[in-house]
Amino acid sequence: MTDLLLGTRPITHTTRGHTHGPITRLMSPSDFGKLLKPFVFLDRFAFSADMGPFPPMAMHPHSGIATLTYVAEGGLRAEDSTGADDMVSAGGMEYMQAGSGIWHGGADGADAFRLPVRGFQLWIALPADLELGASFSRNLEPGEVPVDGPARILLGAYGSAQSQVEAPAPINYLAVTLKAGERWRYQPPAGHEVLWAAVGKGLVATPQPLREGDLAAFAPGEGAVEFEAIADSELVLGSAVPHPHDLALGYYSVHTSADALRRGEARIREIEKELVSAGRL
Repeated sequence: MTDLLLGTRPITHTTRGHTHGPITRLMSPSDFGKLLKPFVFLDRFAFSADMGPFPPMAMHPHSGIATLTYVAEGGLRAEDSTGADDMVSAGGMEYMQAGSGIWHGGADGADAFRLPVRGFQLWIALPADLELGASFSRNLEPGEVPVDGPARILLGAYGSAQSQVEAPAPINYLAVTLKAGERWRYQPPAGHEVLWAAVGKGLVATPQPLREGDLAAFAPGEGAVEFEAIADSELVLGSAVPHPHDLALGYYSVHTSADALRRGEARIREIEKELVSAGRL
């Protein structure tokens, strides 16, 4: 670093998560998800052809959450019980709002991936008025994701750009690419007391160094955070108004109450019967 980064919020917690094959779980509701609600899960994925056959990502259910899959390199196919079946390309994203219940997974077969593929999948706890609402998904091609400087705006708004997908709550989620020596400062909107960043590639200083694979939670507040790339780097960053509810957890579901969880899991079972009857499970 050429000098100290000014006005940077301190980091309170860091993790490198738990890795299983090509997927690293950086955040779950039992650990960082408690600190960073409404952000409750974050998976980093990276897979190349020399890692051997990649097992198909079987259809599985969700309720009460939204997922956002961002692909930084390569591509992967995604399908769900609403009928969506899309290739998510590098620089693009798929947003899926599970609401009262949905099943989704990765498509099977040789055309399911463009290797090497890497990126992040984020889970967001939905507010009470949406957790049992309609289910839908939307795929954005790389050119449909707005850009402001080095930041791609996946959810929310930053600078002059705003996501084409309406965020389910006051949330910003950005993918940032920095060249070695480049600095970038993020000032969260008013009320966005939750703030975190995860490095997908390279090395950045905040001023504490964060290397590839690190997730950092910043101190609660509304202060800015500044990054300096020590090497060519990519990171994702999320900020939000805190989620006001305790989390009622199922195996694939996150809700604001035990009753909402019960209703979401009941709808998941109904969809399962429909998929089996249609020969999709």
